[in-house]
This record gives sequence, C-alpha cells and structure tokens, in this order.
Amino acid sequence: MNHHQTILWLTPPDNLSLDQNEIHVWRCLLNQPEPQIEALAGTLTDDEAKRAERFHFQRDRLHFIAARGVLRVILGRYLGSGPGDVRFSYGRNGKPSLAGEKGPRLCFNVSHSRDLALYAFTYDRKIGVDVEYIDRGRAITHIVERFYSPAEISVLKSMPEDKQHEAFFTYWTCKEAYLKAEGTGLSFGLDKVEISLTPEKHAALAAIDGDVQKAALWSLQTLDAASGHAAALAVKGHGLELKKWQWGITLP
Repeated sequence: MNHHQTILWLTPPDNLSLDQNEIHVWRCLLNQPEPQIEALAGTLTDDEAKRAERFHFQRDRLHFIAARGVLRVILGRYLGSGPGDVRFSYGRNGKPSLAGEKGPRLCFNVSHSRDLALYAFTYDRKIGVDVEYIDRGRAITHIVERFYSPAEISVLKSMPEDKQHEAFFTYWTCKEAYLKAEGTGLSFGLDKVEISLTPEKHAALAAIDGDVQKAALWSLQTLDAASGHAAALAVKGHGLELKKWQWGITLP
C-alpha cells in the first residue's frame, strides 16, 4: 500500500472486480432514505432481522439494517450473487466471514461509528478496518496509561493539546484494525499492539507483543474516512494496491 499517494473515494465501475493483489475499501453513510432502508432490510436473513429488532433505539436498528444490507449488496457484487443469497458463518467474537466458499476466499471486515461505515475486502489474507468518531470530550489519560506503549505515550505528549485527541484515536484505530484482522478482538489487548506514527500520519506496526518480526509482516494505513473521524486499515502482506469506493444510494 503506497502511503504517500492520496487516493480519492471514487464511484465504483459497473463491472467491478477485485484482483488478487488489491484491497478495496468502501465508505458508506448509514443515514439513508426510508425506501433504501426497506430495500436493504429485504436482503437480511430472519436471524439478522431479529437482531435488528433487539436494538433499543430506532437509530441503532436502522444503522444495523443499513450496515448489514450494504455489506450483502457489495459481497453480492464481488461474488456475482444476490444480496440475500450471501451466507455467513461467525467466529468466536461474532466476526462474520463467508460460509462454505471454494477457491480463493473473499475476506472482509466491517466497522462503523455513528453514521459512517467502512468495509474492507481482499482475497486470501487477514484484513481489518476500524473507524472511530473523534470524541474530543472523551477522557483519554487513563486509557493511554493502560494501553499505550512508552514510545506511543511520548509521541502523544509531545503534541499540542488540540492534536492529542486526534492522535489518540488514530493510534486506537490502528491497534483495533490489527486486532480485528487477527480476529482476536480486544481480548488480546490493545497494549500488546505497538504502532509507530509519523507526524504525517504514516502508520506502521512496530511490534506485536514485543515481536518486531511478526509486526513486519503487516501493512498498516490510516484512512481519511470523513472529517471528525479516525480510521485505519490493517492487512497481512505488502505491495498491495488500495482502491477506495464511495457507496452511492442505489437500490439492491
């Protein structure tokens, strides 16, 4: 992944294909018009519809329907199948993956924060994406002391105060993207994932549980998801081409 080039979010082509050496990341706003939400709801399984019903707040319910429906539509495009035909199996942490796929495995990861969702896709490799709203009111000191390495802490402390929250969430999304790619979730521990970050926001995995060699197998990239958000993408491997697509309002 080329860190120095600014890659724009583009409208995907009609004949969309994902090559073996590519990563595709999609950006989608979850606050969608009602007809769109209804169409997406129609792609969900009974289980997913029941899950949606369990959300206490209407907004969360609509976000879940949109996020899961859009995932199904995008996967359908790559797989050449209908959104409702996509079947998932679930890992220990409830992380969905495609059930019973033959041949090259389409791997994906999803993250959303407030009304923004990111979806990352690649073939046959571990991939994780994370987006977080930069909450400037969040107390971060105790989290930093507990989960951040001495090197990370010194970088944060060297920054002007108004930049600290942004950097805090950038580190956080980088750590979380790696943990999601590994499928361990936060149980493995944010403190075991050490990130190096330049002032220009070029990120790299510095060490995983102190292991520099293991960290070097991974590529890490910060993403300009939307203003007021931090986001990062982690993928096992190097030299992959990143393409960024903007989800348009199209009925499935």
